[in-house]
Amino acid sequence: SSTEPLYNVQRVDQQIKPRQPPARPPQIFPLLCLHCTIMASPPRSPGQPNRPCSEDGIPVVDLAVLVNGDARERSQAVRHLGRACQDWGFFMSAMMDACKELFGLPPEQKAEFMDAGPMDPVRVGTGFNSAVDGARYWRDYVKMFAHPELHCPAKPDGLRGVAAEYAARTRGLLLELTAAISESLGLPAGRIAERLDLGSCFQILVGNHYPPCAAGPDDDDGAVGLPAHSDHGLLTLLFQNGVDGLQVKHDGRWLLAKPIPGSFFVIAGDQLEIVSNGRYKGVLHRALVDRAQARMSCVSLLGPCLDAVVKPVPELAVPPLGLEFRGVKYRDYMEHQQSNKLNEKGALDLVRVQRHILTDTLCSS
Repeated sequence: SSTEPLYNVQRVDQQIKPRQPPARPPQIFPLLCLHCTIMASPPRSPGQPNRPCSEDGIPVVDLAVLVNGDARERSQAVRHLGRACQDWGFFMSAMMDACKELFGLPPEQKAEFMDAGPMDPVRVGTGFNSAVDGARYWRDYVKMFAHPELHCPAKPDGLRGVAAEYAARTRGLLLELTAAISESLGLPAGRIAERLDLGSCFQILVGNHYPPCAAGPDDDDGAVGLPAHSDHGLLTLLFQNGVDGLQVKHDGRWLLAKPIPGSFFVIAGDQLEIVSNGRYKGVLHRALVDRAQARMSCVSLLGPCLDAVVKPVPELAVPPLGLEFRGVKYRDYMEHQQSNKLNEKGALDLVRVQRHILTDTLCSS
């Protein structure tokens, strides 16, 4: 299968040994668990046993599988990511505390944002999109556009400062990971960023609160925080409190994603699947509700420039694979996905090329 569940990334102060680029870009797991330390270890040769797995059976691999390049440059990048992660524990917790304070505000202090539409820069609500849900999802949320310009509620007082710092730091990490992913596809480090105009990238911050519910997911009328879906963006960074609930689908089974303490997840989104021409898959995931404890998560989603037309990189759409997706303006894709019921990865059908009705070609890219 080309879709695998999870990465864990750790650190040691040693250089990555240089290696030859593979003949075909490797398939990577579309969900990463990025730990506060990063390890650069030599690649596993085909005859070696699998790398260790976490308790839930999700494989643990290292950042080196993403990159092929000069040993000095790669080890420097790994050390930089390691230092950045080590410094971010405070900002992760501060962001979660600020969101928790916002959820506790009186309704009248949030009223102006509670009727906002999917493309409004600040939105506070419940479920996913109450206008189209048709179901009660056990979730409170705040969504804030963070780049190119930060939009933020005036209350609570400390939210803007924390959100600005959180957005800048997570955006920097996600851009570095994008460069590493580009190299893992056999492309120059800046190719995806250039293709998606990430110099003017779109970023959104989301705070989620999932209250406890006595009805569990195995019950007929059990509560669900968010149904199965893939994210509309390129990459999503997710940090949660100590309560589990994130599940990813792999080989037809739902796996509980249990992070190593101090880590956070990076989730591949639909735009990565499009720009990589299906080489890397947007991960299908959902949020379940705990029976006894409230779960909270903070999300930083990085997307292309809203006006960028996203289509596969031509180098990745050569025969025999051909073109898997046609181009779409990211703004239109995001509005389509956010304005309709979540239907697993159904939004991708908007741009998926039907093999018997091929309407786009590489020559038009």
